Amino acid sequence: MRIIAGLAKGRPLDAVGSSTRPTSDRAREALFSTLASEFGDFEGLRVLDLYAGTGAIALESLSRGASLVHAVEKDDAAARAITANYESIKSAHCPGTFHLYAMSVHRFLQDKAQQSYHFIYVDPPYDVSDIDVVESLILLRDGGFIDQQGLIAVERNSRVKEISWPEGLSPIREKNYGQATIFYGAPTLTDGENG
Repeated sequence: MRIIAGLAKGRPLDAVGSSTRPTSDRAREALFSTLASEFGDFEGLRVLDLYAGTGAIALESLSRGASLVHAVEKDDAAARAITANYESIKSAHCPGTFHLYAMSVHRFLQDKAQQSYHFIYVDPPYDVSDIDVVESLILLRDGGFIDQQGLIAVERNSRVKEISWPEGLSPIREKNYGQATIFYGAPTLTDGENG
């Protein structure tokens, strides 16, 4: 795995082994293509990567110019890999701020957000239940984590045919990439915000 674009383009990323399932290069490229069409560029964006694994999504965002990137990962080996991967791209002098929270996603989401995020990536292990995923989405919504113009992407095994978006979050689209499907959602706009 490598950083696809930005200041750290081409820098290799260490995998963790069998404890994580990195987002495929194909899905990652398509994800960032979608984000580019949504946001234009990454400059000034705040990004939250939940179940960060190798940190590939977080560090790709940093390489592309995000101003603040937070990664959340409780697995010790994965957290060490994220730290090593961040160290390997630091010499590219990406201007944004990066922080790893070595804790469970549920614990991270228990506190109210210190700031809202423009993009939130939720990529739990495939054995995490749909109920747990919906609970995380509710905590994201209720905790003030999502910018009103923000976007959430949830990666699931392609056997999952739909995400039960809680009230206040609306599905936008879904894209299948072989074994993975990425579901996109956003805060529901009220009538006053549509016009």
